[in-house]
Amino acid sequence: MTKIWPADDQPSAKWPLYTRGNVGEVFPEVVLPLTWDSYGYEAEMGWRDAYERFGIVAPGDFGDDEMVILGVFGGYCYINASYVRMVGVRAPGGSVEQIDTQFFGESDAPAYVPRKGDKNLRSTLKIGKKVFQLLGMTEPIPELEDDKRRVQAWTDAMPELATASEAELYELPDKFKPLFRDLFSRHIEVTFAVALTSGLLTDLCVKADKGDKLVSILGGIGDVESAAPSSAMWALARSAHDAPSLRGVFDTGIDGVLDSIDTLANGGDEAAAAWKASFAEFIAEFGSRGPNEWDAGADPWELRPELALAAIDRMRYADDSHAPAAQSARLSAEREAAVAEVRAALNPVDRWQFDKALRSTQILSQCRERSKTTIIKAVHTVRLSGRELGRRVTERGGPADGVDLALLNSEELAACMENPAEWLDTIEERKALRAELSNKIPPFIFEGTIPPVDTWESADGDVEASGAGDTLQGIAGCPGVARGTARVVLDPAEPGDLGPGDVLIAPITDPSWTPLFLAAEAVVVDVGATMSHAVIVSRELGIPCVVSAVGATRTIPDGATIEVDGNTGTVTVIELP
Repeated sequence: MTKIWPADDQPSAKWPLYTRGNVGEVFPEVVLPLTWDSYGYEAEMGWRDAYERFGIVAPGDFGDDEMVILGVFGGYCYINASYVRMVGVRAPGGSVEQIDTQFFGESDAPAYVPRKGDKNLRSTLKIGKKVFQLLGMTEPIPELEDDKRRVQAWTDAMPELATASEAELYELPDKFKPLFRDLFSRHIEVTFAVALTSGLLTDLCVKADKGDKLVSILGGIGDVESAAPSSAMWALARSAHDAPSLRGVFDTGIDGVLDSIDTLANGGDEAAAAWKASFAEFIAEFGSRGPNEWDAGADPWELRPELALAAIDRMRYADDSHAPAAQSARLSAEREAAVAEVRAALNPVDRWQFDKALRSTQILSQCRERSKTTIIKAVHTVRLSGRELGRRVTERGGPADGVDLALLNSEELAACMENPAEWLDTIEERKALRAELSNKIPPFIFEGTIPPVDTWESADGDVEASGAGDTLQGIAGCPGVARGTARVVLDPAEPGDLGPGDVLIAPITDPSWTPLFLAAEAVVVDVGATMSHAVIVSRELGIPCVVSAVGATRTIPDGATIEVDGNTGTVTVIELP
């Protein structure tokens, strides 16, 4: 296959089906060559390590292919649906349909066709043993705390960026690779552990004829780290709302907010001083999070605090009923009621299995988000070293924005460091190509070879808008029914007038989006599945949510009155603006 983008891989001939499902929220944008050069292969190997431990891998699965499970095609990251489906094929009691729903959501993926070698008795027995062990879980995985300590040790051992040599800064991503592989492997292992235990939970709910209770019994479980930034922002938003001096600053707009608050604090305003200190604590704890946070060129909240400020600003208008604590109490009560209803419909043996599957799924859901947070904190330290290197190369004649060095792979970067001016044309060409690819909608799923870019749909192309009475069918994410005004938001940094009475319509979500959940009555996402970020966080924050509502951002008119049913996964247009 001819490369479209410098980071592109060769698709697998044996496992030809690829999808943007699930991985699209990890890498929502065109993947920078330096990012993929640094972590792509390590992510593939870490994934294989996790699958080996689970027993999913069978002899001959990978052959000599360097990349199978993951790949970049046309600049966008894809996951190999053909191979991930083997979890459903080889796990006892599993199914391809279940895996597709959990990881990829609604799509027009071709049906699975059994092949010789797909089923493997050894794998099935090993996975069965693993599931039995998982059902015995009573506490979080202890290795996750070890991983946190390893990342802290890695961070503590980082050279001082201001005094480090350019060679030291350049070598950091390579030195990070073994740690990244281990951390990512743990994350994948936990992710698929959740898939297996929640699959059993789903089967038991269906067996009890209570399939509609599944979303409720997984809501508000607590201690989900991806929801923690939203809770911290809520407290900052309440302070900004309650103090007249702070309210006045935010009412003038986000630009210059921090400078204005700093001026107030230096002038003796106690509310401003307290808010300034709290925001600094927020950045220290969560500054590594933000949009496209896995990518080397991304700007997390530490580097672009206005993203966090935009979300805090929108939360100022939210009703107290949206408070995370209030939502948690409501969800907890609903969860207990749903659990009691399902248990009452099961026989004693199934009830015993249900209790164990529920407990392990809740614990593993927490563990999955914890493992992701640990990786992102480690990735951020490498990102900061890259920014320092970029600053220095810019001073020596490199690109005006040092972040653009990530448009080169590691070998090219080394050459650029020797003679920055020689690489300016290449960097500009890639910036233009990246802009072109970013204005396209990559195929959600493809088989064999990705279609030519000129056949991709334009991101700003015209589509037929939904009319009054039209309904989009998605996947139920978090229970509840809400009616409000649709607010189509394409960038979390520009939430517009999103506020009370509004429904957030988003293309895809990552941690930079989820604080906006608290400012809205409900959330609708174009892309997602039952294990997507939007679902996990909405269940923790108590916001009705529908994911995999394909085309929602392009067909639902901004300003329309819509009804979101997080129980059934439907989004209905009630009235046009």
